[in-house]
Amino acid sequence: MTSDEAPLLDQALQRLSAALDRLELAAIARLDAEQGLEPLETELAIMRDDRSRLAVELDGALARNASLEQATREMSQRVGRAIGSIEAVLGGVSNGEAEGRAT
Repeated sequence: MTSDEAPLLDQALQRLSAALDRLELAAIARLDAEQGLEPLETELAIMRDDRSRLAVELDGALARNASLEQATREMSQRVGRAIGSIEAVLGGVSNGEAEGRAT
């Protein structure tokens, strides 16, 4: 090697060293990114499980709500009929009292 080639070789070695440093930093960043994704993937899986569980619970709650609405309608009708019957009986008693007084 000649004395003219020595500076060129030094520059090449410096560029190679800088390239290796950048490669090492990129590899470290890649590993950090991959390790950083693992907790996120775990959290996403937990959230998906929660979503599924909540969907099942919501379906059950909606079914119970529909059942309660039906029962409420039926009870309302029964109470309405009972009120009508009581009013009819009371109306008959009031009319009978009025007729008994008139005679």
